[in-house]
Amino acid sequence: MTRRKRAKVFVRTTRPEDFSAIEEMSRLIYDEQLAWSREELESHQRLFPEGQFVAISRKTGEVVGTAMSLIVSWEDYDIGDDYIDFTADSTFRNHDPNGRTLYGAEVFVHPNRQGMGIGSALYNARQELCKRLGLLRIRAGARLPGYDAVADRMNIYDYVREVIAGRAYDPTLSFQLRQGFRVIGIAEGYLAPDLESRNYAAVIEWLNTRVATEQEIAQARERYLDSV
Repeated sequence: MTRRKRAKVFVRTTRPEDFSAIEEMSRLIYDEQLAWSREELESHQRLFPEGQFVAISRKTGEVVGTAMSLIVSWEDYDIGDDYIDFTADSTFRNHDPNGRTLYGAEVFVHPNRQGMGIGSALYNARQELCKRLGLLRIRAGARLPGYDAVADRMNIYDYVREVIAGRAYDPTLSFQLRQGFRVIGIAEGYLAPDLESRNYAAVIEWLNTRVATEQEIAQARERYLDSV
């Protein structure tokens, strides 16, 4: 009998004592202006604590990744709205417990722990939360860091379709597609300045088929970029 390997990390909800590690980790990934602040993390924790996760190394006990989410009523937004709109300028003050959409605001992994399945563990935790709360779906804006290298010869829609088809690789979107997400649109000026993505983002969706009606599933299929 083959024994399953024990995961190198476990995921739990974020605690205030994790904030310093998250701040430090974000400064390794973003410049000082875009790094997460304690005030923002405190706001997330106050408004929607069950939507915030950290991945913890079983070996060292260190925080090695994090995911941040809020609930929105999608009808209050447009698919082309930017990150500031969807997150109330990173504060989550627009969190709406009566909404049906879990909005994935952030996921990142410590730069020295990439490729260890930590991102997948965080995405799994978010999907389990969506199921547990009985929400219809998860949506998010996916950066497209691979686009800049081909932007001079390919428009953004062709690029995204090539990534969906597996003929092109994007470090962010390709990973998210493997997590079961589908692309429902393109947002321009989503997170500016984002030179690698040319300020574009793919709007992605993961549908909770446990609660979605047949009509909602059919409507979702019509939205997917690989279906049109």
